Amino acid sequence: MYWLQSVNDAVKYVERNLTNEMKTEDIAKAVYASGAHFQRIFHLVTGITLGEYIRNRRLSLAGRDLRLRRGKITEIAMKYQYDTSESFSKAFFRFHGIKPSEVPTKGSKLKFYSPLIINISVEGGFDTFFKLIEKFCWNDIDDKMTETLSDAEKYQMIIDWSRTARGQNPDVFDSLTDWILDDSQWTEEKLEENEQILMNGVLARFREQNARLRAYLRALSGSGLVNKAVWDALCRFDSLLTGKTGDPNLQKAVDDMFHDFSNMKNRHIRERIAGNRTGSTGTDSVDLYGYINCLKDCDAGVQWTLFMPQFAQEQQKGFRVESFEYRTMPKVRFIGKEFFKNEPKDREKELALFAVLDELKEYRSGFDYDVFLMHHFGKGVDTEPCHGFLGRFMAGEAPVPQGFTYVDFIPLRDGSGFGPPYLSKFAFAVFTGDVAAMHSREGYDNDAMYDVTRNIILGQGVQIPYPHKYWTAEVFLNGAANPSTAYLFSVEL
Repeated sequence: MYWLQSVNDAVKYVERNLTNEMKTEDIAKAVYASGAHFQRIFHLVTGITLGEYIRNRRLSLAGRDLRLRRGKITEIAMKYQYDTSESFSKAFFRFHGIKPSEVPTKGSKLKFYSPLIINISVEGGFDTFFKLIEKFCWNDIDDKMTETLSDAEKYQMIIDWSRTARGQNPDVFDSLTDWILDDSQWTEEKLEENEQILMNGVLARFREQNARLRAYLRALSGSGLVNKAVWDALCRFDSLLTGKTGDPNLQKAVDDMFHDFSNMKNRHIRERIAGNRTGSTGTDSVDLYGYINCLKDCDAGVQWTLFMPQFAQEQQKGFRVESFEYRTMPKVRFIGKEFFKNEPKDREKELALFAVLDELKEYRSGFDYDVFLMHHFGKGVDTEPCHGFLGRFMAGEAPVPQGFTYVDFIPLRDGSGFGPPYLSKFAFAVFTGDVAAMHSREGYDNDAMYDVTRNIILGQGVQIPYPHKYWTAEVFLNGAANPSTAYLFSVEL
């Protein structure tokens, strides 16, 4: 399937460049294939060589131009990349059976060689799993790009594709996980087919798509439209697609698969490759985070950097982000008491809480706002409800008053795994406008401030440490007696 797609893309490339100089190496490079091997595949699929196809199409169009009197013979020869009128005339005669000079009187004898149309379909065998791969939202922008479109319209097409892909691809990755874990699909006789599915149908296809996307974005880079964060996201994805995970525990299994695909007969290796399902939103808790999970996250990362900046702007209805920055604090300790976010406000209880914290003046952290901290004790949102605590960030060694609870935060991971101490790194978003709109829940995953803050982070390609070190907080810039108008969101910088 991958090679059929490459041949189809090569035909499209040829059709766009029939009047330009074209080398076989250029065409192979354009479809991200090696030259000699691709020529053999092209001949196998189409029945003619790549050079013959180009020559037949050029001579066919040259005949049409001569019949329609669109130029002199010399001009048309040059147009279709012939160095001299003599070489053009010889090739023209071999193809059409008449000389170029005879076309005006004998035009009815001209041959017409139509563009090839590659029907990309596979019947039987492992067709089911290639159909699964086709469920990915592959980038088809090439078919829609025209010179009449403005740069803004071209970039919008890329954004629209990325939004669709974000909604479609996660479930396909989960289906790949199911397939890899299905022992009945990994018998000796299916191994070679499975290698084609995974290594060519998935990994090579994503590498090709990333390369195409880079080309589209480079062409628009001078317009000021392209979000710079997309380049790092593509680099991370490309590195993963070549087998570099950055995770020592996972790397061994990935190396085994890339080095010798027959290692995939080993159930343990396949489990490390497959991981567990993480659901359509990617937030389901998993016992094993595998290579497919990494691919799923990197794919999402590219899409987020494309559509999230625009989406976050669209979500600001009746309010706007006044300022946005990333901060890292030294070791700090949050001290407070648990409150249920939706319970009726108990002003006396809150005043008593902050009166106690006011007594700890010498332990101030420098971030001295009243805060409503929310976290899931390092677990996924699907397994642990959100817990909310009203209090303040204090210095790292601040004493904890009786009846209060605390959560420690440190700037660097300490190997403690899930839960506290959390990272003292966060995005700090300050909002202005309609306070009720800032706290609106309709149309948002949580509420407006949460969604916009998170989506700006995703659009900038910054990592959120979900679920191990994930936490958020509402900030009361004018004290807890007034509504919160700022938000903190945990990040990894």
